[in-house]
Amino acid sequence: MTPPFKREGVGRLCMTTVRIIGAPTDYGANRRGVDMGPSAIRYAGLADQLASAGVEVVDSGDLVVPRAEERDPDTDAPSRGKAKFLRETADVCRRLADNVEQTLADGSVPLALGGDHSIAIGSLVGAARDADIGAVWFDAHADLNTPSTSPSGNVHGMPLAAALGLDEFAESEWANARGLTPENIALVGLRSVDGAEVEAIRDHGFTAYTMSDIDERGITEITEEAMATAGEGVDGVHVSLDLDFLDPKEAPGVGTPVRGGVTYREAHSAMEIVQEADSLRSMELVEVNPTLDQHNETAELSTELAASAFGKRVL
Repeated sequence: MTPPFKREGVGRLCMTTVRIIGAPTDYGANRRGVDMGPSAIRYAGLADQLASAGVEVVDSGDLVVPRAEERDPDTDAPSRGKAKFLRETADVCRRLADNVEQTLADGSVPLALGGDHSIAIGSLVGAARDADIGAVWFDAHADLNTPSTSPSGNVHGMPLAAALGLDEFAESEWANARGLTPENIALVGLRSVDGAEVEAIRDHGFTAYTMSDIDERGITEITEEAMATAGEGVDGVHVSLDLDFLDPKEAPGVGTPVRGGVTYREAHSAMEIVQEADSLRSMELVEVNPTLDQHNETAELSTELAASAFGKRVL
């Protein structure tokens, strides 16, 4: 195992520090329980797994997030379309963005724990402040819906659209990651994409890989291309890992499972390539729902994959 290091000055090496930031939200999802994801991931041994990868770990705890049942999901709906708990999501994402920005300023790598995938808006905004970034989206879904195209109004299906300021999000100061453009985004593992999202992928020039692409070309080649695309001409790459990237047989504890995902070994190979690309700027693990899990195995898997992304190897 070769632990990840970053270079400071000529000939000086120092160990990478990973800062864990919990964002226990379920505002963006339609099934309760995903707000317990950060606790489940920690309980599954995240800190120990990261330490075994050779990184220093700092856990800053969880953001304070009011319970969804205490809020009105339609309080701040947009003028057209629908987006549930949009005001609450904006509040959490603003605070997460500030934490991510400060973590990077301190020289550490932020690792956000969801919660539902809407937290990625905060991760992307924070990582893109005063920097140009790319993003690799490991997910069964494209997350490119907007309030006017979303079938459900759940914001966990909108984070990429929000961060790019598409449609209704164009004037949302809290959501726009201004250092991120579609040319530096790669979506990997797609197998459930709405019609409006297909149009967005084509219209905006996203690089997108379906499971058919992975079947035909292999996870190694696809992930290498994705990291290269995301990393071209930018300051670093944000990696968003939705656990429904994996097949439900491997990761049952997710809110929106889709059959036909990657295997356990393919997921590890993808994360190993993330580390080998040497461009990781920030990362998140999202959509672990312990109420749907079996013996916390999805949370345990997420910790192993995070360790692979930060350099853990068999030899």
